[in-house]
Amino acid sequence: MTPPSALSAIGWHWVPSALPLGWGALLANHPQARPARVVEQHRSGYRVAEAIDEATPAESLPEWQRAGSYRKGEISPEARPAVGDWVLVEGQAPRSLRIVALLPRYSAIKRGAAGEHYRQQVIAANIDTVFVVCGLDGDFNPRRIERYLLLVAGSGVQPVVVLTKSDKDGADVAAAQVALRALQVPVLALNAKDPAAVQTLGPWLGAGQSIVLVGSSGAGKSTLTNTLLGLEKMKTGAVRATDARGRHTTTHRALLALPGGACLIDTPGMRELKPTGEEDVAESFADIEALAAQCRFRDCRHGKEPGCAVRTAVEAGALDGERVANFGKLRSEVAGAAHQLATRLAQKAEARVLGKALHKRLDDKYGRH
Repeated sequence: MTPPSALSAIGWHWVPSALPLGWGALLANHPQARPARVVEQHRSGYRVAEAIDEATPAESLPEWQRAGSYRKGEISPEARPAVGDWVLVEGQAPRSLRIVALLPRYSAIKRGAAGEHYRQQVIAANIDTVFVVCGLDGDFNPRRIERYLLLVAGSGVQPVVVLTKSDKDGADVAAAQVALRALQVPVLALNAKDPAAVQTLGPWLGAGQSIVLVGSSGAGKSTLTNTLLGLEKMKTGAVRATDARGRHTTTHRALLALPGGACLIDTPGMRELKPTGEEDVAESFADIEALAAQCRFRDCRHGKEPGCAVRTAVEAGALDGERVANFGKLRSEVAGAAHQLATRLAQKAEARVLGKALHKRLDDKYGRH
C-alpha cells in the first residue's frame, strides 16, 4: 500500500482501523491493489494519483467505459468513478495501471444530466466543502445560488457561498448579503485575484480537506483557483459585457493539491442545474416551510388562498417573493425528477426479475444446473 504520508497530500485522512464503511472489505478482496485518487476524468479515460503531482493514466473496467450508453445490463453513469473518487489500482505506472474497484463514496455532489432520458451525473466525490462561486456583476443571481445549494443539501458537504469581484465598480457587497440572508450558510465576498482570499477561505482549506468549486462560466472559479495555488495554472478568460458570462475556460474537472495540504476541484461552468429527485426542498427553504406550517390550509400553494402565512410575510416585506416563487419552481422540478427516478428504479427491478425468470426457464428446459 502507498505510504499514508503520500496519500495524505491528495486528501487521505484515515488510519487502517477507522476506514469509511465498506473500504476494508474491498481492500481485503484485492490484496494486490493499492488506493489511488481520481484526479481527472476524460471521455477517453482517467488519470489517478498515488501522491502529489503524480497523475498517471489508468485503464478502467470495460463496463465503466461504456457507462454513457443505455444498453441493457450496463452500469449507470453515476456509478462509475468521478473526480475525487478513491479507487483501487493494480499494475505499475505509466503503462499498465488499471482500476479494479471503486471505494464507496462518503459524499458526492450530483445533478440531473442534460437530455430527455433520466440519469444522474456526479460533479465531484468524497469532498468536504463546496464553494458556490458567483460574481458581483451581471453573474449575481440569488435564484441560481439557491439551486446550487439545493443540489448540495443532504450530501454531507458544507456549502459556502463565495462572492467574487468585490473590487469591481458597482459591486454592492452589502446588498448581496441582504439578498442572501435567508440561506443560512456562510457568505463571503472577496477579490479572487487578491492573495488575501487564501486567508478569507482558510477555515475550509485545512490539510486533508477536499473542496470543489461550482458556478457559472465567468464567475471567477479559475482565477480563484490560481490564487489559492499561488501560481497561474488554470486558464482564465474575459466575460461578455452584456451579461457578464464567460466561456468555458475550464474544460474538464481536475483535482489539484494546494500548498496548505487541501485539495481543490475546479469544474467547468454549468448552465443547466437539473435536480436528481433525491433533494429535500424543505431543508433548503426551511424559512418558507416554517411559515407554511402556519397557513390555514395544509395544502396551501401560497397563491390566493385565505390565511396564507407565506403570502402575508411577502406582503409585509419579511420574505422575498422571488425566493417563494423559486421554492415552488424547485419543488415541482424535484417532484418530477423523483417520479422519473422511481420509474427508472422500477423498470430496473422488473428487468432483473424477468432476467432471473428467463434464466430459470432456460435452465429447466436444457437441464442446466
